[in-house]
Amino acid sequence: MPELGYIKATDPSKVPEAAKTRTDTMVLGITDPQGIFNYWFYNSAYDRYVIESMIERLVSVDKDASLIPGLAEKWEISNDGLTYTFHIDKRATFSDGKPVTAEDVAFAYHVLLDPTYDGRSNLSLAKIKGGEAYKKGDATSIEGVKVIDQHTLQVEVEEANATTLIEIGANIFVLPKHIYGKDFAKGKLDYIKSLHQKPVGSGPYILKEYIPGQEVRLVANENYWKGAPKVKNLIFKTTTQETQIQSLKTGVTDFDSSISVNADNVEALKELGFVDLDMLLNNGYGYIAVNHKNPKFQDKRVRQALMYGLNREEVVYAYSQGYANVIDVPQSKLSWSYPDESKITKYEYNLEKAKQLLDEAGWKLESDGYRYKDGKKFTIQFSASTPNEVNDALIPIAVENYKELGIEFIPEQLEFNAVVEKRNKGEHEMAFLAVGLSVDPDPYSLFHTNGGSNKDGYSNPKVDELIMEGLKEFDQSKRKAIYQEVYQILNDDVPVIFMYQRYNLNTISARLSGFVISPYKYFSETLHGVQIN
Repeated sequence: MPELGYIKATDPSKVPEAAKTRTDTMVLGITDPQGIFNYWFYNSAYDRYVIESMIERLVSVDKDASLIPGLAEKWEISNDGLTYTFHIDKRATFSDGKPVTAEDVAFAYHVLLDPTYDGRSNLSLAKIKGGEAYKKGDATSIEGVKVIDQHTLQVEVEEANATTLIEIGANIFVLPKHIYGKDFAKGKLDYIKSLHQKPVGSGPYILKEYIPGQEVRLVANENYWKGAPKVKNLIFKTTTQETQIQSLKTGVTDFDSSISVNADNVEALKELGFVDLDMLLNNGYGYIAVNHKNPKFQDKRVRQALMYGLNREEVVYAYSQGYANVIDVPQSKLSWSYPDESKITKYEYNLEKAKQLLDEAGWKLESDGYRYKDGKKFTIQFSASTPNEVNDALIPIAVENYKELGIEFIPEQLEFNAVVEKRNKGEHEMAFLAVGLSVDPDPYSLFHTNGGSNKDGYSNPKVDELIMEGLKEFDQSKRKAIYQEVYQILNDDVPVIFMYQRYNLNTISARLSGFVISPYKYFSETLHGVQIN
């Protein structure tokens, strides 16, 4: 079993000279962001890291997943659970010196419920009073969002659910209305989108320069309302799996959160001597997306065959060397909702079972060794981000395994952001991806027919019904029973090819301290407290 927890550097004196010369600058290695520096519209975790250094939420999340003050210093919930009153911290200001007001927060709700909003958030779930009338009707404002005074906002919902405070508090990142709302009217979001690379927030850092494919340079917000950050300059430097460890070794970077967790990498990092390793179980999982709009994937027997017919254990071990566990449901073992494994199918590698399922689904093996149905050969176009160690392990095994099934597996090598874009447009067939999960196990976004992150077109009326039932239930033990049923259906339905839950590794030069990281709190929300030793 891998060693979990914080592993201190054995010899901090080995910090590279190149790093020591940066007395007022820290360099964080990340995968190349897309440059969508607005929480309302971002697609990748790498953009999110940059965003969270500049833009803050109404309600924050602590390292144990509990909700704590953010821009709202406190809040009250009415006895019937329908009215939420948020009190904005009077110290809070945006980086241009203007105060954060209730009007700014109200503006966020209006953008997220705009009829033309096409980002990842789904505020409809919160059932804010008048929200649907604004989104789908003629209303020009949201009835349930009321500015009481400059620092007080009231949000009224039609019915409360178990995630209401998360939806209307923790998921609300606040941007200045006087900048982003300059040319805003209902149905007009183009101006907001034009500011993706000119972000203004209330956070500890301010964007200085974005050089696509290379780095994002930020400078401390000296007027930050919680006090100026301890480190003046922050650089997010683009690294790849080929350059991550070398960049740390030579002092080009001081930190990396994207290094693949496997025995070789962990050993190589320990040998450096000057890095701390923060090893955590990841609150998320890796999976292969399957496009349900493609007819050949619409029969669940085909999807089950693709699970049985892929030696996932071999793929996961080849990638992680024991630092990831094969999964059969889309949930982290960290979650209180994680199912009883005795009640779910374990899709162990079984070629005969896979062949039988394909036969039943009408995909017949022909003399050329491939399967055909209605005259069409079974091929899989696999959109593979590169460089990517998972794809490096997956592709040769998938090509071989699926060939034995009579399926031609054809990888197409693409840059990561190109894979994301292709999938968002529904132009993919299959692609390996990973997802970070919320502090709450509600799977609406991922697996409800109307979920904001359900980019593959998966739809199951019973799953939709149970997801809504789980949202309405406040008793955790009863919610858990509902989610047990959801996971059993998803386990049988195979909406994606489940792959693994891995370990997270944050690699930190001994010259830095002050990060507060957990499976529920990214490093990017704690940069204000980081210092150079």
